[in-house]
Amino acid sequence: MKTNFADRLIERVRAHGPLCVGIDPHPSLIPSQFGPPGPDAAASWGLALLERVAGKVAVVKPQAGLFERWGSKGLAALERVCSAAAAQDTLVLLDAKRGDIGTTAEGYAEGYLGAGSSCPCDAITVNPYMGVETIEPFVAVAEREAKGVVVLARTSNPGSKDFQSKLIDGRPLYLHVASSLLPMIARLRGASGWSGLMLVAGATGPEDAAALREAAGDALFLVPGYGAQGAGAAEAVAGFVKRGGIREGGVVNASRSVASPKGALEAATAAEWCRLVDTAIAAAQAELVAATKA
Repeated sequence: MKTNFADRLIERVRAHGPLCVGIDPHPSLIPSQFGPPGPDAAASWGLALLERVAGKVAVVKPQAGLFERWGSKGLAALERVCSAAAAQDTLVLLDAKRGDIGTTAEGYAEGYLGAGSSCPCDAITVNPYMGVETIEPFVAVAEREAKGVVVLARTSNPGSKDFQSKLIDGRPLYLHVASSLLPMIARLRGASGWSGLMLVAGATGPEDAAALREAAGDALFLVPGYGAQGAGAAEAVAGFVKRGGIREGGVVNASRSVASPKGALEAATAAEWCRLVDTAIAAAQAELVAATKA
């Protein structure tokens, strides 16, 4: 029997801390030592990052759109990165923000979460704003394959207030989203008590994250906004809860601040690049672990 995704994720969080490393191949942030900007450099850079995080972090989060910009070669690069992560037993949360109806949603779900996926990942982000029916195909495949589904609720970008914070019957829309997902949260709950129906809860809105926790119960959170986007560690774990003496309840993503730290772009050697990235990973881990113990 396959182990529930939430149980696998929380076990690694307890071992390594809640850091999730984003693999975002912005062409301008890939050091020249990995080749000229393009899909081959993105793959090489992504594979090198995987070597740095192996056995150190709970999960990585490749950004699909930054690979897809290069068409079929970019998708092939993404598949290489995801396959390599699976081979080294690093969990993969694919940031693709899919969302559609009927058989189209089923295609996305099988394509990324299905057993025969050429781009193997353990969870995928989805957009709920076409309705709960658009999430059901992902949850159905996740149930079958012991995978996760990450639903956008309260994101970290400034424009999130345009819709997500609008009041409906006196409550912001993102809380209505969370409440509507409670049956699905229950379906993907594991033995740990946490659910693999995750919610995006931006670190730039710590009060909103706390409200989202109250509404969503046992859903694990994916927390963007920490690091380069300005939020600190305490804000990032605001939606976590005390269990066993520490705060837990999700993972905190760091992309540029960890994968492209100061000096990495100019690193003269591979060894220097590795040192800078290793230092950034250790610093982010230490800061986040300390916040969970505060």
